[in-house]
Amino acid sequence: MLLDKFSSFFPNISHFHLNMLLILGLVLFGGTIGGRLFQKLKIPQVVGYIIIGFLLGPNSIRIINAQMLNTLQPFSYFALGLIGFMIGGELNGETLKRYGKQFTTILLFEGMSAFFLVTILIGTIGSLLFEDKGMVWSLALLLGAISSATAPAATTDVLWEYKAKGPLTTIVFGIVALDDVLAIVLFAITSSFVGHFSGSSASITFADLFRPVYEIGGAFFLGGFSGLILVAIIRHYPQKERILVFLIGMVLFVLGLSVAINMSMLLAAMMLGIIVTNGAPTMSKQVFGMIQDFSPPVFILFFVLVGAKLNPQMISPALFALVVIYLIGRTIGKMTGATLGARLSGADATVAKYLPFCLFSQAGVAIGLSLVAANSLDPQMGNMVIVIITMTTFVVQLLGPPCVKYAVIHAKEAGKNVTEEDIIRNASAQELMDPQYPIVHENTPVNEIWDIFAKSPYTQYPVVDDQGKLSGIINIDGIKNSLLFERSDQLLLANDIKEPFRHKVSAATSLFEAKSYMDNFRLGFLPVVNKEEVIIGGFDRRMYTKFISTKLLAP
Repeated sequence: MLLDKFSSFFPNISHFHLNMLLILGLVLFGGTIGGRLFQKLKIPQVVGYIIIGFLLGPNSIRIINAQMLNTLQPFSYFALGLIGFMIGGELNGETLKRYGKQFTTILLFEGMSAFFLVTILIGTIGSLLFEDKGMVWSLALLLGAISSATAPAATTDVLWEYKAKGPLTTIVFGIVALDDVLAIVLFAITSSFVGHFSGSSASITFADLFRPVYEIGGAFFLGGFSGLILVAIIRHYPQKERILVFLIGMVLFVLGLSVAINMSMLLAAMMLGIIVTNGAPTMSKQVFGMIQDFSPPVFILFFVLVGAKLNPQMISPALFALVVIYLIGRTIGKMTGATLGARLSGADATVAKYLPFCLFSQAGVAIGLSLVAANSLDPQMGNMVIVIITMTTFVVQLLGPPCVKYAVIHAKEAGKNVTEEDIIRNASAQELMDPQYPIVHENTPVNEIWDIFAKSPYTQYPVVDDQGKLSGIINIDGIKNSLLFERSDQLLLANDIKEPFRHKVSAATSLFEAKSYMDNFRLGFLPVVNKEEVIIGGFDRRMYTKFISTKLLAP
């Protein structure tokens, strides 16, 4: 085999490690291509990542096997930590003050509605399918608690992809950040009762009741304390490269410690982000901008691995019925609860109308809780929980992102969270230039040039030859020098007072490249030329600033 021959030259590299390197490359390239293809089809790219992962996974063509999934699990934790950190960054003091009441009301209604509806439906219909009623109602309570969680990863990825901004987007960020807290509390409480219902435990201990307090309170304390340390470090070391190192290091530290002492990893990371955005408001934009630039490969890997774990074959007719019931109960519960909560809290009409479409996704916390349940329950019930949550995750992870896209587009919030860089990357020099920008010919007399300066708001003017091509520039200094020859102004031409100037950009040049060019050469003005190098307009820095401000303030 070719691989055996290659390995003989490098005996310290095992087949497994070599395959892991190839798999990482394949996952990133395949996920990126898949996401791009789905984006071309007007489908959120996260769906493409998940489907590529499923195709590569052990339940399809098996390029990724179970051992690899276990080895790559830390990458999934890291991605969830970055997502939690970035969600926390959206919850600054002003946002919490403005939307805090709406967050709480909507959270309770959508989460508790899903909990009660799923519990009642699974318990009632499951009792008709299975003889063990205690097992059925224990299963119903656990699934009800898990149903209240919403996956922040897929939801927020769509919001970031479509650059959404507005009341709906703000509420979604708050809800997906907080309803995992509710899910963990409900799960901790219901799991305390499950043993009692199923007969495996005679009583509920103090440790059972204290567990949610420890998991949630400890996570908030760990994330908050770590956030204070990180804020102090950022203020002391403001250099960009150092900030990124300390930032990634602190996120990894918080995630690792949370896992080690059985606290909520996602909540700890979220609290870390909240402290940073509120503790260093002037620097937080730069901090979270660096994370956004760093995170795409990590997120792609995460979603591909989510897809690779999906297994639609582990299902029986009875379990299939429970899967359908769970989906119906969770969907109706979250949609009706979100709508009612939004109306009672006084949220905008668009929030009440479109928020229900943004709460379908289910992944990290739900799957994690199902694994916790499987480890603490008898094998039969544990397997049922895992299969139901895995199957429903497969469905809602595919349906959720398109629904979020539908909501933000119809709520008219897509494309509003744009930055200066977004604008200049998507605009060309031709969009900014003034096509009526005054152009001076080489044989133009100086007295006519004075008249141009007097009537025009600009301070620099390109000089062109008889073919309309750039041959120099006239600025204020040139005009001042011409005043020394006031009596001979009829004899002076533009060609006599122009200065050398070879800088220009084509009409198709992106505004980002044009701005970078101006910054590199410290220019205040740039002429714009067509394919024949003939000047067709120009722009200066004042025009650039006005253009950006207008775009950023546009509704």
